[in-house]
Amino acid sequence: MVAVAVPPFDTAPQHGPRPLPLFLDMLREQTVASAERRAAALAGLRAYQDFPRGRARKPMPARFRKGTARLRDYGAKGAAGRAVLFIPSLINPPHILDLLPEMSLLRWLAQHGHRPFLLDWGTPPPKARDMDVTAHVTRVLLPLIAKFADPPVLVGYCLGGTMALAAACLTPIAGLALIASPWTFAGFGAGARGEIADLWHAAKPVCTALGLVPMEVLQAGFWRLDPARTIGKYDAFAAMEPGSAAARLFVAMEDWANAGAPLPFATGQQLFEDFVGADATGTGHWQIKGTTIAPAALTCPAIEFVSLNDRIVPAASAADLPDRHDLGAGHVGMIVGRGARAQVWEPLSGWLNALPAPR
Repeated sequence: MVAVAVPPFDTAPQHGPRPLPLFLDMLREQTVASAERRAAALAGLRAYQDFPRGRARKPMPARFRKGTARLRDYGAKGAAGRAVLFIPSLINPPHILDLLPEMSLLRWLAQHGHRPFLLDWGTPPPKARDMDVTAHVTRVLLPLIAKFADPPVLVGYCLGGTMALAAACLTPIAGLALIASPWTFAGFGAGARGEIADLWHAAKPVCTALGLVPMEVLQAGFWRLDPARTIGKYDAFAAMEPGSAAARLFVAMEDWANAGAPLPFATGQQLFEDFVGADATGTGHWQIKGTTIAPAALTCPAIEFVSLNDRIVPAASAADLPDRHDLGAGHVGMIVGRGARAQVWEPLSGWLNALPAPR
């Protein structure tokens, strides 16, 4: 018998995409008419898997804690002015706002004299299965806001902006900035909402039994929004110069997009059924402690950054605040794309500088 050499397992680390079987099915579907494109996408996938990542960066120190959540301090030493609390989505890890040393909105703001803090939601424990989006606002976000001596500015990204707006209706804050944040979920369109409803209908029984919504369920929904682009970006990565800045950024973004803790079951249920399904936010039916959560109820300075090319959070779903800035970048590109500094970082810094100083 001839011995067959089997490569060691660690030569093919499974960094993603998650769920990989679904991604491979999509790859086959999208490249059925082109063997060349399939080969390029598979080459890009292998290059992504094999890309050297080095050691993971150590998280910034936690200033305040609430349950599994941490407020990570990015403030420059000696920085004056108000604290600026960044609230990321519950769906992906928070480090998109600090993706790489050279591509970090938080570190850039700190270098320009601001006092940024990042809310790291952590991983929900099993006992959190009944904790919905509303409970994340009342049990985590509001108590953390209360720990500051002066009301902070809130900056919400994606679903974090939806939650930040709720907090701004319930407690005094110094200002509110929304970045790519959904509010009027009817703006997703009937087709996309129908697909999301079908996804949730299929996943709900298992999620009910587990008490959580695995990240893979959410990822499958994102991929359905634009399957051609999901595969096409791996074609493009195959042609990138290995080790280049562009390749390093691609890998960091994909690692972020394929990571994330599961959602508590109640969070997924409220998100899929009440927000996406019934548009409770856009129709004025989201109430917390007797208060209707609505953009019209805001009493603080507020600004909104909306992407006209966003495939995850369509522009039609924005809160449409009076101070609205429409941009050409995508959902993630608003934060880490080539035009992010000019379109979001610098205008946000200017707006923060214009806010009244703490008394």
